[in-house]
Amino acid sequence: MGHYTSVVVILAAVIAAIQPDLFAWISQYKLANIILGLIMLTMGCTLSTDDFRILLHRPLDILLGTLAQFTVMPFVAYGLSRLFHLSPELSVGIILVGCCPGGVSSNIMSFLCKGDVAFSVGMTTVSTLLAPVATPMLVYLLAGAEINVDTWGMFQNILVVTLLPVAVGCLFNYLFGRRQNFRDIQSCMPGISVICLALIVGNAVRAAIPNLQLAGNAFTLLGLTLCVVFCHNTLGYLLGYLIGAVFRFTQAKRRTISIEVGMQNAGLATNLAPQFFDPLAVLPCAISCAYHSISGTILANLFSTYDRLRERNKQTRA
Repeated sequence: MGHYTSVVVILAAVIAAIQPDLFAWISQYKLANIILGLIMLTMGCTLSTDDFRILLHRPLDILLGTLAQFTVMPFVAYGLSRLFHLSPELSVGIILVGCCPGGVSSNIMSFLCKGDVAFSVGMTTVSTLLAPVATPMLVYLLAGAEINVDTWGMFQNILVVTLLPVAVGCLFNYLFGRRQNFRDIQSCMPGISVICLALIVGNAVRAAIPNLQLAGNAFTLLGLTLCVVFCHNTLGYLLGYLIGAVFRFTQAKRRTISIEVGMQNAGLATNLAPQFFDPLAVLPCAISCAYHSISGTILANLFSTYDRLRERNKQTRA
């Protein structure tokens, strides 16, 4: 999934940049919230009662991981916005990405690199449940001095487009999870979520293009934003892994917390930005959507390559 997610998302962004009118129907019929809600519904449909039991059996690990998610990325985003002297619009965009919960695709990446998948699912679930309160409050704390932040509006939006669909999806899985036709539908859900994410990114790019053109230095602005997104994501991976090492987590857990901290739900940020902030704030969110999928895939492959090389060296010595 990780490989084609990044390809499809980048393709949507390129198409939106060349032919923005192809995505105009999303805004015209106000479908962005519905599309994001569908992504979260697919996530809920994959959660079972066993996933929630993990929260009870491993509360300290998941609490630590969730605290890392809602501290490392928001404050790193704030620091980078100051370091690179970003405009208030771009600053709130990267801060918004940092304040969002963990991304659904992080669970896939944890699986690919032989991380602790149960730990990953637990962190994603808890951070998503906390997002309606944590995300607006953190954005207000870090960006409220420079730009107006509608915390109540964001709370309502996140509640409706994340928590409610996840709850409905969990209920569906509880009621119909043992039926073969429901399992067949579940197998299609990763593809549906990727297509929905691509639509959100395409719509966001379409909305950001006029503001990029008005800025007059579109390539400079794009390059600067790419640099900030790269630093934000990379520092998230490194600091997440370091936190796991400090608390003496197993190698699998260190990899998982690294990926969970570094990969945010940028699709949620991309959906929120045009509704509550200047359209230019969408730019870091849309770029993060594509870049997190690419970097997560690369990191998972690096971890897997390291394991193969290590195993080969052991066999050679034996």
